Amino acid sequence: MNRITLNEKEARETRARISRLSEALHSERAMEPVVAGLPPEVVSQVSRMMKAERARLTQAVEAYEEAKDTQRPTALKELVNRDLGLMLIVARIANGFSQKDLAWRLGVKEQQVQRWEAERYAPISLKNYHRVAALLGVRPWADMPDQPELRGLDKVIDGVSKAEIKKILKHGRENGWFAEDFTEAELRRYIAENRIDFGSPGLLRTGLNVVDHAEDVLLHAWRARVTARARDAFAGVEDVHEPLELKWMPELVRLSNDPRGPLRAVEVLAHRGIVLIVEPQIPGLKIDGAAFIVDGRPVIGMTVRTDTVDNFWFTLMHELAHVTLHFSTGLAVGFYDQTDQETSVDEQEEEANRFASNLLIPEERWRRSTARIAKSAAVIERFANELGIHPAIVFGRIRKERGEWSLFTNKIGRNTVKKLFVGEAQKGKSDAPILPGPKG
Repeated sequence: MNRITLNEKEARETRARISRLSEALHSERAMEPVVAGLPPEVVSQVSRMMKAERARLTQAVEAYEEAKDTQRPTALKELVNRDLGLMLIVARIANGFSQKDLAWRLGVKEQQVQRWEAERYAPISLKNYHRVAALLGVRPWADMPDQPELRGLDKVIDGVSKAEIKKILKHGRENGWFAEDFTEAELRRYIAENRIDFGSPGLLRTGLNVVDHAEDVLLHAWRARVTARARDAFAGVEDVHEPLELKWMPELVRLSNDPRGPLRAVEVLAHRGIVLIVEPQIPGLKIDGAAFIVDGRPVIGMTVRTDTVDNFWFTLMHELAHVTLHFSTGLAVGFYDQTDQETSVDEQEEEANRFASNLLIPEERWRRSTARIAKSAAVIERFANELGIHPAIVFGRIRKERGEWSLFTNKIGRNTVKKLFVGEAQKGKSDAPILPGPKG
């Protein structure tokens, strides 16, 4: 759902969603299909998310109605948050223009303005953007003089060293990103275009700290690669993601017991409108997983940097938590995670950790289990069988909670996940470059 309401169609859709959220929150019967089979702790988190989402949507509708009725979009402007496309739409409403009115003044068809606004002016040329902004009395550049996205492609990654570009080229050629003749100039342009399309990964959340990695070209390049693969994958993903349908998640967790479970997870997520891309990290990046939006669809990227069964499933559930809990409050910017830290000062990361932990091993069951203090592998494996999950997940949790990383090292499924995806990649490998050349 959009974080802001800007026309009657969106207002109707938002009101319908508010009504559905209210019904679920006030009726066990209506809530049951949403959370059936989920652990109580996860249900509590989902309920809090739904209440926050209802409040956010209500604010969005009220701000739109105020702007439409009074032509004083004070509240609406506060929701724009310096978004260049949204600035123009809010300015149109503030001027009292309909989309048809604006089209007439610009000398274009109404459908053209509708398309621009539907995509928040993302596809518009800079020349036409200036033209619309001037007509509406908007001076967006005044508030954002330092944004490299506004200074042209050559300035977006101006500070990237030749050594970093060579590292990315080497990694890309070894991993089939593009053909051998893909040049440094083409790579620089591709990364720059991706950054302009999606903005900067403002925060790379790494457990102990929330670190600014907006200028990390390795992260930009990895995300560009995941984005390109995700767009290819969209062709096979017809289902639309519905954040309020969650009862399928226990089925996903049970796939951990299947030797090919990680590959089957890709299929299950696709049926829920979520694309999962496993793409090795560029050396030096140190990232385990990411969750972000591409063309309005949720994408989960994973590196399998730590090639163990327990790490794969925890990371996947952590990123799925972001898709579920933070779809409207952070996924557009994205989450880029390193999971091998001890604590986190970031509230959304802590929420994702709790969600993942409880989805894999419900806290209520964990507190009552002798597996928590067991030294016998047999006791731990029996508990995992009772839950219907891979024993590596339980062994991994014990190692983390006890802080004894030498325990059960032969029980966490080392070197078993990455080869599944490498094998699949080899089957479908093509000689054609996967990263496109520069546009126009």
